[in-house]
Order: sequence, then C-alpha cells, then structure tokens
Amino acid sequence: MSLLSVLRAELAFGMTPLLDMASISVLEGERIGFIGRNGSGKSSLLAAMAGRLALDGGEVRRRDGLRVVLVEQEPALPLAASLRASLAARGGLRAADLEGDDWRSTARLQEFLQRFDLDGAIDPQQCSGGERKRAALALAFASQADILLLDEPTNHLDLDGIETLENLLIDEQRGQRAAIIITHDRRFLDRVATRIIELDRGALQSYPGNFAAYESRKALAMQSEALERRRFDRFWTQEEAWIRKGVEARRTRNEGRVRRLERLRAQREQRRERLGSVSMGVAPGERSGRMVAELEGVSKSFGVRAIVRDLSLRLMRGDRLALIGPNGAGKSTLLKLILGQIAPDAGTVRGGTRREIAFFDQQREALDPDKTLIETISPGSDWIEIGSSRKHVIAYLGEFLFPPRRTEAPVRTLSGGERNRLLLARLFARPANLLVLDEPTNDLDMETLELLEATLADYEGTLLLVSHDRRFLDNLATQCLVAEGNGLWKEYVGGYSDWLRQRAPPPRAEPTAAAEQDGEDGAGRQARPLAQRAAKLGFNERRELESLPGLIASLEQELAAMQERMARADYHRQGPEQIRSDRARSQQIEVLLEEKLRRWVELDARRPA
Repeated sequence: MSLLSVLRAELAFGMTPLLDMASISVLEGERIGFIGRNGSGKSSLLAAMAGRLALDGGEVRRRDGLRVVLVEQEPALPLAASLRASLAARGGLRAADLEGDDWRSTARLQEFLQRFDLDGAIDPQQCSGGERKRAALALAFASQADILLLDEPTNHLDLDGIETLENLLIDEQRGQRAAIIITHDRRFLDRVATRIIELDRGALQSYPGNFAAYESRKALAMQSEALERRRFDRFWTQEEAWIRKGVEARRTRNEGRVRRLERLRAQREQRRERLGSVSMGVAPGERSGRMVAELEGVSKSFGVRAIVRDLSLRLMRGDRLALIGPNGAGKSTLLKLILGQIAPDAGTVRGGTRREIAFFDQQREALDPDKTLIETISPGSDWIEIGSSRKHVIAYLGEFLFPPRRTEAPVRTLSGGERNRLLLARLFARPANLLVLDEPTNDLDMETLELLEATLADYEGTLLLVSHDRRFLDNLATQCLVAEGNGLWKEYVGGYSDWLRQRAPPPRAEPTAAAEQDGEDGAGRQARPLAQRAAKLGFNERRELESLPGLIASLEQELAAMQERMARADYHRQGPEQIRSDRARSQQIEVLLEEKLRRWVELDARRPA
C-alpha cells in the first residue's frame, strides 16, 4: 500500500530545475536508497516530503494520519539540561513526560539511546557531530513514524555505528514502516536497500534491488539512452538538412513534415545532457625512500587514557594502510605519530627519506572561508603546475566541476560536497609521494567517489587512509591497522572484508542463572548462542549447505579470473561500457560471496556435530 506519493513535482533554485515533473510512490516496508549527484535536489525532495519545503509545482500526497520523521545531514539539538530533554523537545514531547518511568515512549527512547551508545544525561551542547547524528537517529527510531527520511545518516558515524544503523533498519523496518535514505555508502546500500531511486537531471528513475543490482541495470540504461539519443540526433540532422535545401515547405504534402521538425527542435531544446565528470590526477612527487615510517614500541596517552600502547609498525613505499577503529579510538593521534607531528611518550618513530606529504583533513580546517576558490588553489597566480604540465587555474577547477562563475566565490558559500572537491583539487595539485586521507569520502556523490577510488588505485606513492566507507577500504587498502581496545592496535593483511575474516571471533558468553530462568521468553532467549536456539536443519537447508561450498568456489574462481583480466596492462583499451559492466559484475560477485559465506557459516553452525 502506498504511504506517500510525489506527483509531477517541480522545484528550481536559479535557472536549473532540480525537479522536473518528478514522481515517486513510497510503499509500506520499503527501504529506498536515494542517490544522485551533489546539488541535484535530493535533500530538497526529502524536505518537501516532510512538509518543510513547498514545491514550485506538483503535489505531495500522504495517507491520512501519516507520520513522517526527517533526520537532516546536520541535525540541531534544542537547548536543554540534558540530551534526553533536548530530544524530547526536538520530538515535540513535554519535558515533564520524561519523568514518568512508566511512560512507554520514554523507555523506548532510552532503549535506542543505549543502542547508539549514548548517555541521555549529557549536555547536548557538548555533543560532537557524530553524537548529534546518533541522538537524532535514536529519536527517529524511537518514534512511531510511518516513514523515516534519513539524509546522509552514515556521515560522522564510525563502523560500529553504521552496523548498528544497518541492523536497526533491517530489523525495525520489517512490517509497514518505510525508509528513504540518502547515502553514498555503497556497502550500506547493498545490505539495506530494497530499491534504488536515482535523481538524474530533474527526473526520478527507480531500480529494484540493492546497489549492486542498480549498477548492472544502470549501465544498460545508459547504453540504451546513448543509442536512443544518437538515433534522435541523426534523424534531427536529416530533417534540418531537408528544410535548409529550400524545399517548398508550404505545399500541403510537406506541412506535416515541417510541424514534425518544429516538434523535434522543441524536444531537443528541452533535453538535459548529463553533467560532465570530475577529472582527477595526482601530481607525482619525487620517489620516496623504501622505508616511509617505522615505529618501535611506541606508546601515547592523554591523562590516564592510553591511545597507543607498545605499537611496532613498518610502513614501506607503496603501502596502503587503513586505520580502523571507533570514534575516539585515537586514529588522528596515530596518524600524527606516524608522520612525526607529535612525539610518543615511549618508543621511537623514524621517518623515511625524501617524503613529500599531502594531507586531506576531515574537519576542512585548512580552508580559509573568506578566500576565493582561485586563491585557495593557486594564490597569486593564474597558472598551476601539475607534474610536468601547466594549467590555467580556472580550467583546473573546471575539472572538479566548478564552473568559471563559481571560481571567484568565497569558500564559505560552498556546500559540503563542493568543499571536499576543492580540498581534493588542492591536494592533487601538490606533488606528493605520501597521501594522508582522513575521511575523504564524506559528502562526495557516487560518481566522484568512484573516480577518486580509480585515481588512488593508479597512485604509485604511499597511502594512509581513515574512512568509514567499507567498500572504499576494500578497494584500496593493502593492510589495516585496527584498534583492539585499551590502546592496542593490530595489523591485518588486506582490506576491511579481509580483516573481518581474519579477526578472532568474540568469546561466547556463558548463560547466566537469570538468563536460564527466562526460559524461552524475553532477552534471555535472545542472548543464547545461535547453535542452542536454532532449529535443526531441514531437508532443503541440508541440500543448500551441501551446495554452498561449490557455489562459493565457483564465484571465487569467476572473481579471480575477472580481476586477473582487469589487471592486464591493455585492459583499459576496452570501451568504457565494457569496463563499467565488468566493475559492476565484480562488485556483484563480491556481494554474493559475502552473502553465501554468511549463509554457509549460519547453516554450518546448526549442523549436528
């Protein structure tokens, strides 16, 4: 059943329409991944759905009594004595209601605060960006909303927070509640989304399934669109040539053809072309020494809190090291230790020779809000040196999708995604053999994110990465340094998924007496190990378990063959359509492999010993 429909929506800011007769229906229980380029109008459409923004044309129809909750990119918390009271005010509740222990909504809010690892008694004005986002998400899930509208919910969340959000969306959304989620996190969409909707040139296109399924269908749709436009342009050119030949168009037998040409002209004039793509390339620096950094027995504490304890690490030229850990684990501190920017309390840090370092700061503190884009990229000059080539600064900014009229604008007028693109433009303009990227994927759209990945994959220097984007880490990292708690860090070979496979499983908790007394009800049952509470394998499940090893092996062989082919020196001579198709299939296989491995582990755990 449809909960909400947007019909023939029109919306424009300036000359370019964001929504051009766009329509969409949201059904019960759907989890819609909402994607599109930065600035295409996704947040505006969510605001219109929530009733916070009026459309220029069209309408939003809601089912009677429909309750909609919007979590913005940067949620604000009202002034209050505690986070709990602030959330009550944000949710339209009375502070007095929070004092009643028997009030169900209070208990539900407290439950979700705990699930997002938040203390309801803290001062809301002291909350970090990540804490504010988690608090707004906790309130949204505690509400009785029929539709959740989540705008970039994974921004500012660490990996644990993202997994919590994924599990809540999957578990809590079973039933009638729907969700629309704007995000650039592809792994998140692969796991959560039941449908992908793309906002492209003012129109909404719907694709069933998760992000991997969307990628396959999108490649075919783009090929079909390109073919149709070539046919249209060829026919239009022929008709224009005919009219220029001086044919007596006023004769009755030709009037229909003239009218058709006029319609073709109008149709072509209204056609909106796809925007250009960001063009990236890293300025190569001087080749660094073989050893980039070496840490021996390094420890660092702030007060009584150990950030790093007895860490030994060697970073070699060409390594791509990802730092993984929850917010507050000390990833930024560890980066500074590796780079020699701060001294350890104990142990030694040796830096390599001929290091040229370029740093991407997640807080964007390096940007002066009063400077123009030109002054930020090339102060005092109209030209910029990129490796051995020389480019005009306006042309270079154009490669990052900044039109000439925007290059004189101050930095403070840029959106989050535009600021990230500006930082990347400045980063890649500097010769560097060591790139340090601290959350570079925040606020980037899918297309720019994938191009950033491709650029970094071709980079011959050394990478230090901090990111919550798991697919980004899988595609780039050669090793992971993971926070294991109490200042301990452990190195694993490979990317994020490789770490998940290698890490030791958490110890199983022994059932307590209280849990045993719970019998088959309540939390006691939920805490029991899977093998204890799962039913025996049925006939179909036994057959599935027997078939999974062969299926997994087949998928692994296909993936290995595809990766080998894509690694060949002449692979990039193929057409862009084939390359996109191969990448989409490779990513689809990876998702299938993860699903089949997870299913095999689940069934194998239930198999009798």
